[in-house]
Amino acid sequence: MKYNIAVLLGAISYGILSTIVVKAYGRGYTLGEVVGSQLMIGCVLAWALAIGMRGIKQRRESNSKAERRVKQAGVVGRLTWKQRITLLAAGTPSAITGLLYYESLRTISNSLAIVLLFQFTWIGVVFQAIGSRKKPNRITLMTLVVLFGGTLLAAGVMEQGATHLDGRGVALALLSAVSYSLFIMFSGKAVPHAAPATRSAWMITGGMLFVFSLYPPQFLFDGTIMGQLLLFGLLLGFFGAFMPPVLFTYGVPHIGGAMAGILGAAELPVAVLLSSAVLHEYVSPLQWFGIALVLAGVAMPELINRIRHSQPSYTAHSA
Repeated sequence: MKYNIAVLLGAISYGILSTIVVKAYGRGYTLGEVVGSQLMIGCVLAWALAIGMRGIKQRRESNSKAERRVKQAGVVGRLTWKQRITLLAAGTPSAITGLLYYESLRTISNSLAIVLLFQFTWIGVVFQAIGSRKKPNRITLMTLVVLFGGTLLAAGVMEQGATHLDGRGVALALLSAVSYSLFIMFSGKAVPHAAPATRSAWMITGGMLFVFSLYPPQFLFDGTIMGQLLLFGLLLGFFGAFMPPVLFTYGVPHIGGAMAGILGAAELPVAVLLSSAVLHEYVSPLQWFGIALVLAGVAMPELINRIRHSQPSYTAHSA
């Protein structure tokens, strides 16, 4: 149960980010300031955790020859520069996701943006099918239909048509779903033997350096960071760049990726609820039904597999 709760809390943490970003925009802060401060704070927190975990592990290690060989091989904490660069590059898609998603919030509603971001669920399936050169099975196709139908309802297309949607904002949100799918694909394959806290720290650093190359962090030198931007950066850095990776690293290995995907879908209703309660965005009953369909589509493959495995199998015996 504690591992399920950890993954659920990580998803909830992601769900509150867009509301904080909209509030930061309302205070006049720019995209570069919002994303830059988030990743800077997240980077500091991630390295503090990585260094702390390394110190604890070193104190617990014995002096056996076998453990010394493992440590010298770089499995415990020492990474080569090639491995570090790989992790830095693996963190770039996450930063791109933040830039695209947060920019879309300028022109489309928070509730719509999160629904469009959630299209990473089927985009990832498409990427996997292309990479493996295998057609999706029947369950996957059924899931995609449910997800697509739920998205149309959740976006309000069935009620208001597509003319009320800002094309640029929709395109940015969908591109953020593509980059998030790429992040999921690459992050799990980048130096998997490294300590989770160390991997997370290097990947967040890569994302931060990428953002700073596009948006130089002038807020660090002109005094902007000493205002409310520091509060927004702390909230976004803690709930976005720091806590979810820590909680997912703790919980996902024990519950599996399928169940983690179901629990991770809690991000969607949390974001929409906050949009309605804090930002006062109107979400119609039909849109709520669409959101429920999206959640059902996320959970459908795992639920069908569990039902199949729970059914007793009978073997016919001939006399």
